[in-house]
Amino acid sequence: MRTSNTATIERNSMISLDDFINLLDAHHPFAKLLGIQIREIGFGTATLALPPNPDFQRLGGIVAGPMLMGMADLAMYAAVVGATGNTEAVTSSLTMNFLRKSPPGVVIAHAKVLKTGRLCAGEVTLTSEGSTAPLAHSISTWSLPSNKAK
Repeated sequence: MRTSNTATIERNSMISLDDFINLLDAHHPFAKLLGIQIREIGFGTATLALPPNPDFQRLGGIVAGPMLMGMADLAMYAAVVGATGNTEAVTSSLTMNFLRKSPPGVVIAHAKVLKTGRLCAGEVTLTSEGSTAPLAHSISTWSLPSNKAK
C-alpha cells in the first residue's frame, strides 16, 4: 500500500463473490465438478482453492497438469470479471509453466489482471496452501465481447 498525503483509491470488484458463484453454477458447471472454491474476488484479483482429490492425481501422486490449467483459467476469469464486470469474457491465449511437482493437497491460485481493455492480460501463480513457493505460473489474454445488443 502506498503512503502519501492523498487518499488511496481502492476499487471494488465489479461482481460480488455470491454473484460470481451463482454465475458459475448457472453457466460454468465444470467449476463445481472440480470442487474449486472461490475464496476471494476483487477488482482485477481473485484467489481460488482446488481441494485435494485422488482423482486429480497422475502417476507419482502429483496433481495432474490439466487440473492446474483449468484452475488457472478459472482464476483469471474471476479476476477479469472482477475488473470489468463482463461475464462473457473468453480466453484468447493461455501459457502455462509448470515449475515443480504439485504434491497432493490444497492448491491455491492467485490471479491478477495486468491490463484491461478490449483485450485483458493477466497472470496466475499456483502454490500449495501454506507455501509461497510457486508450483506453476500462467499468463493469459482474454477477449471481452461487446455488451452492445446486436
